[in-house]
Amino acid sequence: MPSVTLADIQAARTTIGGTLVRTPLIHSEALSERVGRPLYLKLENLQQTGSFKPRGVLTKIATLSAAERARGLVTISAGNHAQALAWAARAAGVACTVVMPADAPAGKIANTRAYGATVILHPDRVTLLARCQAEQAEHGYCYVPPFDDPAIIAGQGTVGLEILEDLPEVAAIIVPVGGGGLLAGIAVAVRSQNPAVRVIGVEPEGAPGMMQSLAAGHAIHLDRVQTVADGLAAPFAGELSYALVREWVYAVLPVNDAEILAAIPPLVAWARVVPEPAAAAGLALLFSGRADLPAAGPVVVVISGGNVDLPRLAAYLTP
Repeated sequence: MPSVTLADIQAARTTIGGTLVRTPLIHSEALSERVGRPLYLKLENLQQTGSFKPRGVLTKIATLSAAERARGLVTISAGNHAQALAWAARAAGVACTVVMPADAPAGKIANTRAYGATVILHPDRVTLLARCQAEQAEHGYCYVPPFDDPAIIAGQGTVGLEILEDLPEVAAIIVPVGGGGLLAGIAVAVRSQNPAVRVIGVEPEGAPGMMQSLAAGHAIHLDRVQTVADGLAAPFAGELSYALVREWVYAVLPVNDAEILAAIPPLVAWARVVPEPAAAAGLALLFSGRADLPAAGPVVVVISGGNVDLPRLAAYLTP
């Protein structure tokens, strides 16, 4: 199996650095008081297309040959990877098809189409990949994975490079987990340089693919996923992302939907950050008291995206 190294992640930053936003790392005094230690937020909700996903997509597209690009691109996504790939494909002049769950947020579907992608809505998240593979076989598309790919993971790892440069004294980083690409990339980037940093994944109880994979000793597929955090509702853990998480990550811990939703209003009211539910999972873990942090030192929570429909956001903020 291929792997991902610090050198790969540094090379990815060279590839994409001139195109993307170096997102801010902000300190929240109010949230720090709530959790009892210095707390920083890495604002990937301010990245192009509203999430961290373009980092990996641009890195991957840069590796494709002219022949692969000419075939057109295809992927599966609940929304953030879909938008990122559609945006990057349009910039590269490449056709793009995305298989999305039919219950994906309307805004994410609309944005993906607005970026120029062909969207296929599929009724079952568990069989999304099979539908995507059928489209690939029929049309000859080039598949761009949402997380389980060395280039994708290397691109996502650039988030970790930025965190360590902006806050060298960081003691722990909490990262939301869907398929595990972001967590794997950040862990390799950070712990290759400072093994003492505790990189912790947080996963919804209703989509525990990485936790179950770690327990089983191999990457698993889920029979069912159900969580308010659509961005973390991957029906399987990636083989490569699982292997890297097993090697580099301190722990992957659960939160439930009620805890995720309870973390959204404090982010909006106290930090002026608008997260989608997936991006609130890290703060939810801190509020739960289950984060298993080091005894001292600042903590970074990755705010992975901000693509939330306004009616849904209003409902999340209403007591």
